[in-house]
Amino acid sequence: MAASLVRFVRGGLGRSINVARSSCVLQQHKRLQSSTSDTQPTVRPKDAVIHKQLAAFGEYVSEMLPKYIQQVQVTCYDELEVMIHPDGVVPVLTFLRDHTNAQFRNMIDLTAVDIPTRQNRFEIVYNLLSLRYNSRIRVKTYTDELTPVDSAVPVHIAANWYEREVWDMFGVFFANHPDLRRILTDYGFEGHPFRKDFPLSGYVEVRYDDEVKRVVAEPLELSQEFRKFDLNTPWEVFPAHREAKEAAPKLEAGETPEKK
Repeated sequence: MAASLVRFVRGGLGRSINVARSSCVLQQHKRLQSSTSDTQPTVRPKDAVIHKQLAAFGEYVSEMLPKYIQQVQVTCYDELEVMIHPDGVVPVLTFLRDHTNAQFRNMIDLTAVDIPTRQNRFEIVYNLLSLRYNSRIRVKTYTDELTPVDSAVPVHIAANWYEREVWDMFGVFFANHPDLRRILTDYGFEGHPFRKDFPLSGYVEVRYDDEVKRVVAEPLELSQEFRKFDLNTPWEVFPAHREAKEAAPKLEAGETPEKK
């Protein structure tokens, strides 16, 4: 009796586990079908409520700082962007960090964009994150080759290395930076590689000199012209690698081939 009861319990437990497994597999299959049927699964669907909330917050920030904020917009991917005057970097970032309804205390990234056709060719972009509200905001400003931008290090210490990178790659000078020097290129490097007018080959070449026993930098001299690559297949480039067999000699009428 006990053995039969154990077998009954085991059988019922096994059937329940199998049913649970089958239901999980069915749910996963339905999720897979729904995800594959979506034409753009990586694009977040638009949310009208979130869009309105971001627009309302952008209007609120522009009303609080009308002296510095020039434009506020919500992108098609529900991302809030605030365009500010270069003099408002520190006040706007401080407001977004300390205000109770914002609390954007994490600087995720600071970068630049070079658009040579503009009068102020460089666009400085600050990406901020609020862990309190699980929200992001993008602050943009502008400058040229000579006009410095106030450093954001007093507001966000993470801007230290980001501003050094922007200075190294784009040549944007940040005023009041504690240690503004190159961070990626070598000492004595000339130019800023991420500028659109920077040549692809650079200005100098670096090599090791056996005579002076050190690495030297010399003006760039191209020893050959740019190569012209032929993208044809090897069977079309190279000649036939097999020679044609010699044709058998023709015999005149009445002749027999010689036996070797």
